[in-house]
Amino acid sequence: MREVKLTKVDVKLVAKNGNIILFDLKTAKPNAGGSKEFKRTLLDWTASTLAENPKANIQTLIAIPYNPYEPEPYNRWTMRGMLDLNNELKVGEEFWDFLGGQETYQPLLDIFEKIGVELRPEIDKYFKRFH
Repeated sequence: MREVKLTKVDVKLVAKNGNIILFDLKTAKPNAGGSKEFKRTLLDWTASTLAENPKANIQTLIAIPYNPYEPEPYNRWTMRGMLDLNNELKVGEEFWDFLGGQETYQPLLDIFEKIGVELRPEIDKYFKRFH
């Protein structure tokens, strides 16, 4: 066994049946060169978990909480080829509905919009300091 320094897991879910799901959160438009590193992180997490518990049922995923291309599907070329997009990537609505159950995403967006409107003066005041 080799010791490795692992990237911290952003979201870890453990189901009642013991299944483990680990998420690495990314920005909406990750760097082109990052795909190889993303895949390595997922593989490192899997290997580390299985080294501790060879019978573990583990799933590792990249999550992008927001789809900047909506209503079009997320179609970032940097992810293609390195990740299994159907099994290793959850974007926007798919991610939030996975975490919170079906139809979680739209109410979440509505809450963000409402808070944004309410706090707009405070947000504008904060950012004026940087002009």
